[in-house]
Amino acid sequence: MSTVKQHRDFFAQFLVRSVGSKNERLLEAFATVEREHFVGKGPWPVFVGSGYIETISDDPRLLYQDILIGLASDRGINNGQPTLHAQCIASCDPVPGETVVHVGAGTGYYTAILAHVVGPIGRVIAYEIESDLASQAKANLSRVANSTVVSASGAEGPLPPADVIYVNAGATHPLRSWLEALKPGGRLVFPLTPNNSPGVMLRIQRQPAQAYSASVICRAAFIPCIGARDDTASESLAKVLDSQSIHRVRSLRLDTAFDSSAWCVGNKWWLSMAERAGAS
Repeated sequence: MSTVKQHRDFFAQFLVRSVGSKNERLLEAFATVEREHFVGKGPWPVFVGSGYIETISDDPRLLYQDILIGLASDRGINNGQPTLHAQCIASCDPVPGETVVHVGAGTGYYTAILAHVVGPIGRVIAYEIESDLASQAKANLSRVANSTVVSASGAEGPLPPADVIYVNAGATHPLRSWLEALKPGGRLVFPLTPNNSPGVMLRIQRQPAQAYSASVICRAAFIPCIGARDDTASESLAKVLDSQSIHRVRSLRLDTAFDSSAWCVGNKWWLSMAERAGAS
């Protein structure tokens, strides 16, 4: 009979290769971090869109599939889809020694993945607004020395300077506090989502002279990020998602008048289909 470790090794290969990544540190992270350590005792609730179904047993091998596991099912909070997170973390491209801020850490599984990727000389600072989940994350990550869990919102107040900010709750717009925390060359990946429908995972990178390149990674749906929602921005975003290609986004502009290259326009920010000077 195959072992849990064999299932986890195959799971890691499947995730990283299926999203087109060759990142060996990411593959190693998914092959090393035990998902069962972060999702509580089984059998586990599996999210199926219309609700949850329970796994047939508490065999941890069942966790090494591309499925969402309920963490707080009454609140719709899940340990998210592994392929989505593999794709987004690969896009963030954290490297050893970097500092990562993880907003919406849940019980810490993807925090542990990030901590493994940046290695012992890097660090991950995880924010979780739900106090019970934050407590679980602190316990789960107690043996991950390069991680810190903050039981607070990652959408209120300044964040520490970061090479990568990875957000796991949906925002209608890029928060200034996230952008201001990015070091030169820093990458922000977050779900840009309207109120009542799926949105996209947006990647923003800080360029020289406070310019920001931007691109869409994929479509995605997330629970709302408290403190990062605006009804007007939601309406604008919903309209553009119905009418424009998500692959045309090239840059983020701040505090300037929008022009004919605008893809989506918000309050003192807009996404452009044109490159910025210095953008990659």
